[in-house]
Amino acid sequence: MSTNSPDPDPRNTTGLEPGGSVPPGETPPAEASTASGAGPHRPPKRGWSKGPLVAIVLLAVLVALFFLAYGIVLAL
Repeated sequence: MSTNSPDPDPRNTTGLEPGGSVPPGETPPAEASTASGAGPHRPPKRGWSKGPLVAIVLLAVLVALFFLAYGIVLAL
């Protein structure tokens, strides 16, 4: 049974010069980066629209009223 090593034998690897160096043109060019290249960050021009902000405030008021009523019922 023989085991296959994930590391190739440098004597049999193509593209290597004696001493282990790589000749020019054998490796691909380096990549620029992993960024998307979409340009500089631009902050949003406007804040939250009124609709979602009103809905969040209304929900918070309803939750507060529920707990207030629940506390009054428990106190009685």
